[in-house]
Amino acid sequence: MEDRNQHFAVTLKAIRKAKKWSLDRASQATGVSKAMLGQIERGESSPTLATLWKIAEGFETALSTFIEPKPADNQDARVRTATELRRKPVSDDMLMASMFTYDERFGFEMIELTLMPGYERIADPHEQGTTEHVIVVKGDMELLLNGEWLPMPEGSALRFAADCIHGYRNLNDQPAVFHNLIHHAKISPDR
Repeated sequence: MEDRNQHFAVTLKAIRKAKKWSLDRASQATGVSKAMLGQIERGESSPTLATLWKIAEGFETALSTFIEPKPADNQDARVRTATELRRKPVSDDMLMASMFTYDERFGFEMIELTLMPGYERIADPHEQGTTEHVIVVKGDMELLLNGEWLPMPEGSALRFAADCIHGYRNLNDQPAVFHNLIHHAKISPDR
């Protein structure tokens, strides 16, 4: 947990400083309190997944930026498993593995998410032009799109514009695992 908090802290502060934003400005952009942002930057607090999403959206950067450092250009060419990468954000009932961190050369990040039984998350719209590709690899889940929960059985896939309210839930008694390839249309290399 200590290493993760340190990565959150260093990354958040570096991105904020690169934008020349005060904590007040960052709070306005993310919807996360100035106090919470300060605690994260000092390594005193572990943000929930929902908070990380807000921060990533506010800074117009990829979520995976905060989960794991980006490898140097193809220097980290080794096979890793989702089990090795999987993390549980504090006070969220979801497991997350950043399979491929965001790389501006490709414009996407790929995340494996595990929804525990009964878990539901409503996501705010991403930046304009963002597309999600959801592939259910284990179990069954539902995806909220256009105000309607769509059944997503194991093996199903859906691509959708993610610049609208959307959500994920698991109403079953077994975990549901899906891969989410998120294509960011507007993230620039300096973000």
